[in-house]
Amino acid sequence: MKAAVRARYGPPDVVSVSEVARPAVKDGELLVKVHATTVNRTDCALRAAKPFIWRFFAGLVRPKVTILGNEFAGEVAAVGAGVTSYEVGDKVFGYNDESFGAHAGYMTISQDGKLAIMPDGLSYEEAAPSTEGSHYALTIITTAKVRSGQDVLVYGATGAIGSALVQLLHNLGATVTAVCGPKDLELVKSLGASRAVDYTAGDFTKDAQRYDVVIDAVGKTSFGRCRRLLKPRGVFVAADLGPWSQNLFLPLVTPLFGGRRVRFPLPRNDPGMARHFKGLIESGAFKPVIDRRYPLDEILQAYRYVETGQKIGNVVISVDHSD
Repeated sequence: MKAAVRARYGPPDVVSVSEVARPAVKDGELLVKVHATTVNRTDCALRAAKPFIWRFFAGLVRPKVTILGNEFAGEVAAVGAGVTSYEVGDKVFGYNDESFGAHAGYMTISQDGKLAIMPDGLSYEEAAPSTEGSHYALTIITTAKVRSGQDVLVYGATGAIGSALVQLLHNLGATVTAVCGPKDLELVKSLGASRAVDYTAGDFTKDAQRYDVVIDAVGKTSFGRCRRLLKPRGVFVAADLGPWSQNLFLPLVTPLFGGRRVRFPLPRNDPGMARHFKGLIESGAFKPVIDRRYPLDEILQAYRYVETGQKIGNVVISVDHSD
């Protein structure tokens, strides 16, 4: 089968598409014939091992995982002994941040992993980008304890996480202010933002409005900059560690002062996550935003584009099985 393989950490050029053996399915696992996957920030961080802390989990000198890709949509091609939840021919989608492997023609995943039957009416390319950014977004909302009626500002509202945040917050009943570039103001409004702010027109942190929650969805600002935007007991949450990894430590310190505070989202290993988003998609409450599509043979171009920091929503990779 074809796969995007890397044997060392580094820039996109460490990845090459080559023929490798199809993975063997074990007891309790599914063999999924991958039709679509994505390249996202998680893939880029693990490929480059940046920040360095990734190496303590993924291999200190050389990567343990040679085939990346965590989001997928495909067809169950085989099942291992003991599998009862799925059968050959099922169309499935999901998220695998344990063994990865979706940047390939076939991958394996436990039947108890983060996957579900694909939502009705979606193509593989539409289903694949439904779980990575969106599950981080849901974790952020849960961590911030957002409630209906609250005022929430989302900085970086057009990435995979940000575009999911705007939709999920709107569905929850929050009033959303989305900060983005000038060409995407109408897009974020269509996703559910009540107000859109062009960050190129001025310093968004000087906004006169105050918020219950401020979310940095792209890791490009800080609690220090955004503190004045918060109401007296407002919460700042970021999708990244922040400068000097401060977002790991500020949640321990800021509550001591009884006012504005920082919380840091830690995603849980929730097997029901994919089923949750299937329901939201089928109800019309959530639709992943797709920016560009590339064939697997052009995955290096996809990596390079994602690393420009300019992508809108998700970058999808299609896997051709015509051979």
